[in-house]
Amino acid sequence: MQLEKAFKIIKRPYITEKTYRLLETENKIVFVVDRKATKREIKEAIELLFKVKVEKVNTLTFPEGKKAYVKLSKETPAVELAAKLGLM
Repeated sequence: MQLEKAFKIIKRPYITEKTYRLLETENKIVFVVDRKATKREIKEAIELLFKVKVEKVNTLTFPEGKKAYVKLSKETPAVELAAKLGLM
């Protein structure tokens, strides 16, 4: 996957109280993504942009777009990625 395509797929991180709790307890981080993106494309984009290992991606479509719940592997804590993105 090319870098510019990855930037089109991943729009921004999505942080609320609930997603912050997921970050700490389940090693998941949530992103708003392109509505047409598949789970495989989201996984590849996250791994390319942030140099982390993704275990699983779940998606949820809502009126404003699409959210991707990304579970990271144990070697890459989601809290570290959130700190790198300036969310903490």
